[in-house]
Amino acid sequence: MSTFTNTYSNDDNYFSNLGRATRAFLGALLASKPYSELAQKEVIATTTGHTEEQRYVRPSKRDIALLNSEAARYENLMPNLASELRFLASRG
Repeated sequence: MSTFTNTYSNDDNYFSNLGRATRAFLGALLASKPYSELAQKEVIATTTGHTEEQRYVRPSKRDIALLNSEAARYENLMPNLASELRFLASRG
């Protein structure tokens, strides 16, 4: 976890403005929610009863056949796409 110490002055020159902008940008870029807030949200989500388990559903033979037919359709136009579609069909 990163910590920034900000000491501001009343100088309004270019480099002080640039420094403030850089610190603000880095602070926004590296900002993350504390673990306790994330854990609290997770507890709230589990207690409300919205815990629908998403299980993997194996694709049917029809879905695999559809991917293979699409691969054949695009073989001449986009061979890379056809290869990807065949790969996805083989993973089923």
